[in-house]
Amino acid sequence: MRPFARSLRRGILATSAVSMIAFAPPVFAQEEGASADSSDEIIVTARRRDERLIDVPIAVTAISGDALSRVGAIDITDVANMAPNTTLENSRGTNSTLTAFIRGVGQQDPVPGFEAGVGIYLDDVYLNRPQGAVLDIYDVERIEVLRGPQGTLYGRNTIGGAVKYVARALNPDSPELRIRATYGTYDQADLVVTASAPISDIFRVGGSVARLSRGGFGDNLTIPGLENYNKDVWAGRGTVELGGNGAPVLIRISGDYTRDKSDPRNGHRLIPGLVSGAPVLGDVYDTRAGLNDPRQDVKAYGLAMNVSAELTDNVTLRSISSWRKDTSFTPIDFDALPSVDVDVPAVYRNEQLSQEFQLLYEGDRLHGLVGFYYLDAKAATSFDVLLGLVGSSVGFPGFNAYTAGDVRTKTWSVFGDFTFDFTEQLSLSVGGRYTNDKRDAFVYKATRISGLSPEFGGTVAPITTAVATDFQGDRTFKEFTPRASLSFKPDADNMIYASYSKGFKGGGFDPRGSGVSAPISDPVAGRTYQDIYDYLSFEPEKVDSYEIGYKGSLLDRRLTLSLAGFYMDYKNVQIPGSSACVDALGLPSFCGITTNAGKARLQGIEAEANAILARDFAGAGSTFRFNGALGYIDAKYKSFIAGNPPADVSGQRTFQNTPKWTVTGSVAAGIPAMGGNIDASTGLTYRSLTHQFEVPIPALDQPGYVLWDASLVWTADSGDYSIGIHGKNLTDKQYITSGYNYQNAAGGSTLGVEGVLTAFYGNPRQVFVTGTVKF
Repeated sequence: MRPFARSLRRGILATSAVSMIAFAPPVFAQEEGASADSSDEIIVTARRRDERLIDVPIAVTAISGDALSRVGAIDITDVANMAPNTTLENSRGTNSTLTAFIRGVGQQDPVPGFEAGVGIYLDDVYLNRPQGAVLDIYDVERIEVLRGPQGTLYGRNTIGGAVKYVARALNPDSPELRIRATYGTYDQADLVVTASAPISDIFRVGGSVARLSRGGFGDNLTIPGLENYNKDVWAGRGTVELGGNGAPVLIRISGDYTRDKSDPRNGHRLIPGLVSGAPVLGDVYDTRAGLNDPRQDVKAYGLAMNVSAELTDNVTLRSISSWRKDTSFTPIDFDALPSVDVDVPAVYRNEQLSQEFQLLYEGDRLHGLVGFYYLDAKAATSFDVLLGLVGSSVGFPGFNAYTAGDVRTKTWSVFGDFTFDFTEQLSLSVGGRYTNDKRDAFVYKATRISGLSPEFGGTVAPITTAVATDFQGDRTFKEFTPRASLSFKPDADNMIYASYSKGFKGGGFDPRGSGVSAPISDPVAGRTYQDIYDYLSFEPEKVDSYEIGYKGSLLDRRLTLSLAGFYMDYKNVQIPGSSACVDALGLPSFCGITTNAGKARLQGIEAEANAILARDFAGAGSTFRFNGALGYIDAKYKSFIAGNPPADVSGQRTFQNTPKWTVTGSVAAGIPAMGGNIDASTGLTYRSLTHQFEVPIPALDQPGYVLWDASLVWTADSGDYSIGIHGKNLTDKQYITSGYNYQNAAGGSTLGVEGVLTAFYGNPRQVFVTGTVKF
């Protein structure tokens, strides 16, 4: 795409549109299909059972599918602007791998040796790996963001929180066809077709097909025809429901498939080439990356069966069975130049099989569940690291540092959580989960002669010159994670609570680690298997969290509030990283280095508000509303042991992807007009200084910034038609979301010859029109 054409798409349509649209709130916090006067109850499943949001002693943000549609939300990363102390973004160099942080806890590196700190759930099925987890928003009932450790009900790897994506249920009464089409800047063109039909009183079928496409925000200036930050996705979901609709048993079988063939997503160099002298590009969305083998291709698919059987008036049995698989081929060009220098063709392969049983009890005063969970997961990665040699000519390849890692996980747990109502006002909830988590790992590293491995398009099998690592090992982790909360409700619309919860994230092995880097414990015996085992492995994380909160509905439900204060004691913080190293021959290579930092303290506050400021000001049924959310977190390492010799460097370390302040605020007006309702609104989102790594890097760390979104949506009274125009990032703010750094303090390169300091940016200004019709 030529720069002039891009500037037209980026500017002219947006400029002409802003003058005619009102503004869209980035958040309809705590709205779950509620009516304009907020009199409807908000129902969530944060404790694995249907409850009013106001009755749940957990910090939860719930956003309905209708609310997401009204603000033009595109994928699950948009939810980060709707929940305090939450970061959801595309991982570096990918279009569909998710990086998630809540309250300072998360996982940036998507390789299989590391578990996520935020659990992602698709219809109650846990997604064990982040690949394919950037879920596009279509045919969604609601999204729930649970903040704080959820280890009792949701298990390991939810020490920061959980994000639940709930698909829309089938219409049990009549056939339904919905079509949604979108067109906008950068040739955005989306089409989602959803259909469902009841075959009988107890048998229903339905499904959705989505075509999601967009031109690139920039271009690849080295490889003709490749765009940068484009989108090329086909997706589909199918569902069969048997029972329900008054029957005591409901069986829901669903399947989903996503194919992402977008062009490689490459970074923007922040420094000139150290050898070639290639200048920094003027457009941050353009790239000179020269790697396109393998072609980027992501496939993710799965099957799930949810069964619910009412055994008695008080007891319900649930079964959640799932199988999922994904494969991601991706070329990662660290240096973002044509030269073959820190070029990383890579593939990720994941497969999981899970089974969960729940037995729920609903009595007059006692409510809760007991359950069992089992997961068998395979996660493998292999990648070349093509390195230039010091003194070589630009573009001349050096050595290929090949790495293969395979991590198998088998985990099972038993859990229970119950609430006892002493009175109508006072309730106590207690629960716990015992987890047995086993990890088997294989790590292989070798230095090879120049050229790609056959897996990535190489035509000649590389010759192995030195094997640095050929390791197999296993570890088992066992942990009990309790939870307790006490809540007091002075009346039906107000609640005060205090809670304690413990979180646990499994340990493992760094699949990129080098055995020849392991310290030698006994100079006489030399480097032993135990030395390598200890060096490649890392301990599980644990967190103890204390929270107090208030939830209330005031002024005849014209104002809803949610307030929470938390303190978290964080131990054995896992810090995955990578750096230059040497192989068995003393040649330059690329290695993973993972440490358990020690201890950290996280404390903060969160507030969410939803207020109706005026009613009937422009005719019967009109409303003027305010939505807002504020998050503050003070994250500090109390102990961070690093270096050789080891030393406490906690005073020099920061928390990544954790801005101290996250603030969002919006106003919206709903006005009856033209046989329907016009919803016009405006909103701002602010995120303070964000560090990309534990060590501050001024060139990559993003200073505080504000995003401005806007929307105007008309919906027919029947709900069968709607049309809207949406503007996102209307000021065209350029902001860094992630990056790579292999520079030393003097500005020299620690890996490769050209130097690596590259950044990835959030989406520029986008304006698009969306129309929906339902039959």
